[in-house]
Amino acid sequence: MPKTLKIGITGGIGVGKSVITLIFKQLGIPIYDADSRAKWLITHHAQLVEAIILNFGKEAYLANGELNRRYLAEKVFVSSDKTQLMNSLVHPKVGEDSQDWFAKNEGKFPYVLKEAALLYESGGYKELDKIIVVTAPLAIRIERIKARDTQRSEAEILGIISKQMPEDEKIRRADFLIHNDGNQPIIPQVLHLHHQLLALGVA
Repeated sequence: MPKTLKIGITGGIGVGKSVITLIFKQLGIPIYDADSRAKWLITHHAQLVEAIILNFGKEAYLANGELNRRYLAEKVFVSSDKTQLMNSLVHPKVGEDSQDWFAKNEGKFPYVLKEAALLYESGGYKELDKIIVVTAPLAIRIERIKARDTQRSEAEILGIISKQMPEDEKIRRADFLIHNDGNQPIIPQVLHLHHQLLALGVA
C-alpha cells in the first residue's frame, strides 16, 4: 500500500467539524481528535502535569487529579499571555502524541484525519499533507454554539471566536473546503472529497 496521507481537518468553533469527521469515520477513515487527546494528556501525561503545576500552581488540579477548570478560567484564560503559555505546554505534547498515532496507522489506510480546532494556530498543520477547512456563516455558528453550550452568552462566544484565526485566513490556506451552512448537503461534499483523497493516495 502507498504511503498513508496525513490529512488535517479544522475550522472555527461552531462550524460543525465533529459532524463532518463522523461521516469520514463511517467511511472507515481513522480520526485523531486533537482536542479530546489534549484533555486526556493534561491529566495523564506526567511531564505535562508537572509543567502545568510548575507554571500555574497546584491549584490547577483538583484533589481527584482532574483539571481545575474554574481556577484556570479565572486565573489563566483571562490573560492572553497565560493562555499562550498553557498552549505552549500542551500543543507540543499533542504533536508528539499525534505523531505516535500516525506511525501506528502508517500503511494501513490510504489516508487518516487529524481533527483540531487550532490546527494552524498550534503549528500542527506543518506535519500534514493536506488541510480540509470546514466553514459556516458566523450567525449559524453562534446559534449552534448557543444550542450546544447553553451556559455561554453571545459575548463569550464572540470572545472565543475572536481568539481564533479569522475564517477567511483559514479558507485562504485550505487545500479543500466543506461548506456546512445548512443549505449545501454535507454528505455529497464529504463523499466527493473522500474519492479525491483516495486518488491522491494512489497517485
